[in-house]
Amino acid sequence: MRVVIRRSWWLQSSVRPLGLTVLALLAVVLVGSASIFTFYYVRYSRLIDERLRGPVFPNVSQVYAAPESLRLDQPVTAQQVSSYLRRAGYTEEKDNPKGRYQRLPEGIRIVPGPESYFTAEPADLHFSDGQLTSIVSQNDLFARSEYSLEPLLITNLFDRTREKRRLVAFDDLPTHLVNAVLAIEDRRFFQHRGVDYLRILKAAYVDLRSGRVRQGASTITMQLARSLFLTPERTWRRKIAETLVSFQLERRLTKQQIFEYYCNKIYMGQRGSFSISGFGEAAQSYFNKDVGSLTLPEAAFLAGIVRGPNLYSPYRQRESATKRRNLVLEAMVETGAITREQRDEAAATPLDVAPSYTVASEAPHFVDLVKDQLLEKYSEEDLVSQSYRIYTTLDLQLQRAAGEAVRIGLAEVDERLAAMRRARRRPRNTAGEPPEPPVEAALVALDPRSGAVKALVGGRDYGRSQLNRILARRQPGSAFKPFVYAAALNSALSAPVGPPWTPISKINDEPTTFVYDGKFYEPANYKGEYHGPVTLQYALARSLNVSTVKIAQMVGYDRVVALARAAGMNLAIQPTPAVALGAYEVTPLEVAGAYTIFANYGLRADPYFVGLVRDRNGATLEQAKPRGIPVLDRRVAFLMTKLMEGVITRGTGAGVRSRGFLAPAAGKTGTSHDGWFAGYTSNLIVIVWVGYDSNQELPLSGAASALPIWTELMKRAVTLPQYSHVRALVAPPGVVQVTIDSDTGELATPHCPRTESDYFVEGTQPSEYCHLHFLQPVQRASSASAIAGVAPTQDAAPATAPPVSPAVVPVAAAPPPPAAAPTAPSEAPQPKKRGFFGRVLGIFKGGPDSPEAGKR
Repeated sequence: MRVVIRRSWWLQSSVRPLGLTVLALLAVVLVGSASIFTFYYVRYSRLIDERLRGPVFPNVSQVYAAPESLRLDQPVTAQQVSSYLRRAGYTEEKDNPKGRYQRLPEGIRIVPGPESYFTAEPADLHFSDGQLTSIVSQNDLFARSEYSLEPLLITNLFDRTREKRRLVAFDDLPTHLVNAVLAIEDRRFFQHRGVDYLRILKAAYVDLRSGRVRQGASTITMQLARSLFLTPERTWRRKIAETLVSFQLERRLTKQQIFEYYCNKIYMGQRGSFSISGFGEAAQSYFNKDVGSLTLPEAAFLAGIVRGPNLYSPYRQRESATKRRNLVLEAMVETGAITREQRDEAAATPLDVAPSYTVASEAPHFVDLVKDQLLEKYSEEDLVSQSYRIYTTLDLQLQRAAGEAVRIGLAEVDERLAAMRRARRRPRNTAGEPPEPPVEAALVALDPRSGAVKALVGGRDYGRSQLNRILARRQPGSAFKPFVYAAALNSALSAPVGPPWTPISKINDEPTTFVYDGKFYEPANYKGEYHGPVTLQYALARSLNVSTVKIAQMVGYDRVVALARAAGMNLAIQPTPAVALGAYEVTPLEVAGAYTIFANYGLRADPYFVGLVRDRNGATLEQAKPRGIPVLDRRVAFLMTKLMEGVITRGTGAGVRSRGFLAPAAGKTGTSHDGWFAGYTSNLIVIVWVGYDSNQELPLSGAASALPIWTELMKRAVTLPQYSHVRALVAPPGVVQVTIDSDTGELATPHCPRTESDYFVEGTQPSEYCHLHFLQPVQRASSASAIAGVAPTQDAAPATAPPVSPAVVPVAAAPPPPAAAPTAPSEAPQPKKRGFFGRVLGIFKGGPDSPEAGKR
């Protein structure tokens, strides 16, 4: 039997070679595709494993402000304290390492954790009628008068990318923020496995019809994959890689982890020169609040600007930003996250974002100084990777007040300059002429006792210019003059030559040509006005140039320079006549440190920014140890404060009072090419500079440019509890208060029509009575009243003569340690204490005891 098998059509067909070729090609394509897929899958898998093995985001160092203190009877509520604690990282959970708080029926219990700034001291705070009524420590159950709260985070230290981020956990995100992001970005996030195929098909259809990539279909997972591992280019190659990475992320992470990483990574716009990343930093930047405190319309706004933070900027495109927010609210209604009524209420809420100028309240110039100081000891790699906790001296409340004061003050300066241009009939910008540069300002405020910098503004717009003008060298003008007068008063105690200098010493204010090193120097007073014989206190109050140079010449230019350098000013200051008028350049920070010798009883307190640095384990790496350096006799420092109080009361700084600041204060205006005001109270020194970066002349005096900013800040500062207890400085031992005749400068009698009370270093006060208003006694050989120094009046009735002892009133001692006793002048010894008959004979001698102008 024979079986015949016929060949099939396929085997007989002539297309057999072609079919085999196609199959082979298909096999090659499949194998190649599988190989490529495997290669990239393994490649991205390793990349993801490496990235997720450590922290996803750098363990950057964190910069904190100074602790905020609460005092008894302070206006504050339990709700305000709990809100502050939440911003500081406290929660109501017991296992929070930073700390926790517990609500009480009429107060709050605060329990610092192991990562707190403070050594744990739990305390109960009770409130009534909007005030703090009691503070009880839980360690010993004793009452306290003050309690310090956890420092607030200012910012994370940034690297060269200048990226700012505040990490938040998924559980810290408010529900309406999560729902808003899901509604507008990825509604099926918790259902898909990283890729939403329906959205991809829709995007592909739109792109094919338009002929270019117009619509994305990225899920939240794909967006995270792109931002963490890939480039932002819009190509199909990147989209395929994005898909592969998304599969990997979905396999390794939970949905909550993916959403948390996304919320911390997403770009949220620009703040000045910084890029804002993540919802935590965005909440602070746009609304000045913690992310957990966001309202529904605020959360909808943040979710809406993810698509284009600059496109929907509320500062430049407010209408577009509002429409985008409302679109998100509508999407939330569609997903069932909110009701239509909630949507309508939220959409009717105005879009109130933090003003763009509040970047100054974040102290960017201060943070730059902190980082520069730290880079002297630590590498930049350590600062952005080792999770150091850096506790600074910054007072956030005062910093916000400083930023606002600079903004308001510069607006006034701009108006003044505009008015001056209009008066000259000069348009703001003529054709072909470059626009006038903006006027800049710098402000620094510090504690006069420790030197701790409490607020710092280095310019009007950090986003436009990161130049820190606190460190710029400029001529201080008359703000330097107090060091001339201090050198004069101090010379009477150190190495006196001639009669001692006192606040009522006379100097002749007249046009004068000074010769120094073979060169002529001819200073002039403001507006060319001269006043003849004037006292030191009058010359300083009126800021008389010629008188000041005369004083410096007679005291010695080298003594003036030695005092300025000892106070912390730079070595470039030279002993020439021009030094008396502040012709040598210094920085506002140097001036602030130098003025501590006046506010701190002669002790110099060097400015500092960083109080404490700890590593990630809480170990202390460094701690500031401020100390006072003796520079000036404490009695002279007190006299200088009194002289500068006169500047504010009746001199060039009188605008401080007319603008409504009435607390005890001392200060000095300064005008060079720029405007200055340096002033202080018992608990705060503030230096303000106003001028141009180009060093061109500012056509305004310091009283018209810098003083308004200083006053604006101080009016706000005294409303803060930590600066509200302003007191007049107490005279130290060795200072006496004397009532003198305003015309003669001699001891006042009951008949002097105009008198004033002045302070002197004991032993330098006037010792003779006013010769103009003293009635000479009638000579009677046997009159007991004549021996007693009592002169009869016209009607023969006895009248009261000047007291037998000088009218000297000792003043209570101040807290600082006593200084050395004054050295008596060698050429003008102080009069010895006279007996009874000596005083009687002295009545008939008369004559002033103060130094005469031009004889020193």
